[in-house]
Amino acid sequence: MTQPTQASPTQFRSGMIALAGRPNVGKSTLLNGILQEKIAITSPTPQTTRHRILGVRTLPQAQLVLLDTPGIHKPKYRLNHRMVQVAWESVQGADLILFLVEATASPGMGDRFILEGIKKVRLPVILVINKMDLIKKAKLLPLMDQYRKEYDFAEIIPISALTGDNVDHLVECLVKYLPQGGPLYSEDTLTDQSMRILASEIVREKILHKTREEIPYAVAVMIEEFREGGHPFDSGGPKNEPDKGLTVIKAVILVERDSQKGIIIGEGGRMLKEVGQEARIELETMLGRKVYLELWVKVKENWRQDERVLKELGY
Repeated sequence: MTQPTQASPTQFRSGMIALAGRPNVGKSTLLNGILQEKIAITSPTPQTTRHRILGVRTLPQAQLVLLDTPGIHKPKYRLNHRMVQVAWESVQGADLILFLVEATASPGMGDRFILEGIKKVRLPVILVINKMDLIKKAKLLPLMDQYRKEYDFAEIIPISALTGDNVDHLVECLVKYLPQGGPLYSEDTLTDQSMRILASEIVREKILHKTREEIPYAVAVMIEEFREGGHPFDSGGPKNEPDKGLTVIKAVILVERDSQKGIIIGEGGRMLKEVGQEARIELETMLGRKVYLELWVKVKENWRQDERVLKELGY
């Protein structure tokens, strides 16, 4: 991507941009694409994103502070109520809203429900029609016309977050709708997520890609230990020489039923071993150092309704 010339301090723009939409419309994939780094997990499973994820892209003339939000849906559990609440709070605290929809479907009840909420915020709204790679281009114009009848959007921009098609153009459009002002974060900031949260999400992502049906919705990952240096089995005594190039991560995978525990562990522990290996490789790439990753699975009935567990998980 060709970078614009450096802007003077008075021309510099920065602001918060909320990504809003139904579950599984590609918000996290778009966030990663704009940042050109992976900080949000993705999967074909709806409701993959459970937290608000902040990502920062600093350009010569602007700083984009993007807020990836959980998909807005009809909540069934306390967890889902928290997710939807986080999404609306992010929208209300933004300077600009990206409303994501899918190119493969006309405006539906879910899209219209979200749009009604967005209208009340009274902010510029850019409609992003994602997954344009899945339809013929001749179908885009009629779809754009349908959405123009729903709301007076500041822009309507079709993209493919997966292939990157038209994402650079979207980034250029975002800049002009941000307020003038200096950067909100330092130039080298990418996200405000801690490594503990990133580690738990990477483990959860590997589970999502390997399981189907009810399992992804009933799984959470809790980091019990995250330690740089030391021996994996060190209890703090002097007997083990610390390995300064090693990060030790120990995590509990929560499920709601014994049957779900059996699926995640797999026959002879095969599934859990594969999840651990894939997560460890990605974590080592991210951290730039060796990782010792220990996983075990624990049954906690109805944890999605348990206030104490939700707080421990950061929801």
